[in-house]
Amino acid sequence: MSKIAFAHDHLFQKGGAERVLATLATLDSTAPIYTLINNKEITKDLFDQQRIHTSNLQNIPGINSLFRYFLLQMPKTWEQTDLSEYDVVLSSASAFVKGLKTSDKTKHICYCHAPTRYLWGDKDEYLGNLPTGRLLKIILPYFLKKMRAWDYTKAQNIDIFVANSNFIAKKIQQHYHRQAKVVYPSIKINDFTIADEIEDYYLIVSRLRPYKKVDMAIEAFNNMRLPLKIIGTGSEMNRLKKMAGSNIEFLGELPDQERNHYLSRCRAFLYPQVEDFGITALEAMASGRPVIAYAKGGALETVIDGVTGIFFQHQNWASLTHAVLRFQTLDFDSKLIHEYAKKFDETIFLAQMKELLNQV
Repeated sequence: MSKIAFAHDHLFQKGGAERVLATLATLDSTAPIYTLINNKEITKDLFDQQRIHTSNLQNIPGINSLFRYFLLQMPKTWEQTDLSEYDVVLSSASAFVKGLKTSDKTKHICYCHAPTRYLWGDKDEYLGNLPTGRLLKIILPYFLKKMRAWDYTKAQNIDIFVANSNFIAKKIQQHYHRQAKVVYPSIKINDFTIADEIEDYYLIVSRLRPYKKVDMAIEAFNNMRLPLKIIGTGSEMNRLKKMAGSNIEFLGELPDQERNHYLSRCRAFLYPQVEDFGITALEAMASGRPVIAYAKGGALETVIDGVTGIFFQHQNWASLTHAVLRFQTLDFDSKLIHEYAKKFDETIFLAQMKELLNQV
């Protein structure tokens, strides 16, 4: 039997990528999981903590909140992570984990959520989230350029790229000049049910970061005076609360069961951002609820316009407003939406990944 290890960039939040890793890790329930840092309080519900092996960055006081400031150390730390003893390494990557050390006999399968964002397109957002130090923002782009060259080189050492969407497969081809097999992420369809009654609110479930465009949704709902609930936390929380009207409620981070309760009872789920795939939109559909999504990115591969939701074409509050008003004139079949979401159940995802491992 092949000796397998899993690897993931970092475990300090519980988002879509971490949920994908948790599913991947069931392919071998005894295999170790390597990562740069691990916030046990956040990940304890997803992973057996005994399986997780962290880097020396874990020993730095306050690393969970200071992690992004150690950007320049991350590539080297992964290069020093030696997984040469394993026959197969299955990495879950959105940053530098693809640079970990392996031997010639090791097959490295990279499940890529996205090419490293702040190197290949989201540099301005990363710089904008750093402290207001002019010197740092002047010199950092020089290092990001060098890190992009490193990232490209390490991508050439991957044996098999797997993309989470056709949208990302095209980016892997564009930035790394590599072909990727597409295997969509999954949900546990049995965790979601159709509610007996729909309540009068729209819903966002998201980390509160600039690229999620929650501020755009708040502006639209401030103007429409319609009820909006927002689940999630993040660096934008205080700013968003200040701009939100009394019709908008922030619920913070919720346990999955409580979050799923709100998913199943909302009028519609809002998806104003561009995502690589977008698991939360799929979870809303699994709950029988339609999605109002910006027509770009992974949403184009999951939402069926007029059947499981609707699209808006321009990423601004006016376009979203028109979409919400149009949505109110339409009828959607909750059972049909739920049935459609079944094609993304984790049993299908695991079968595809097992087949890939067997080929290796």
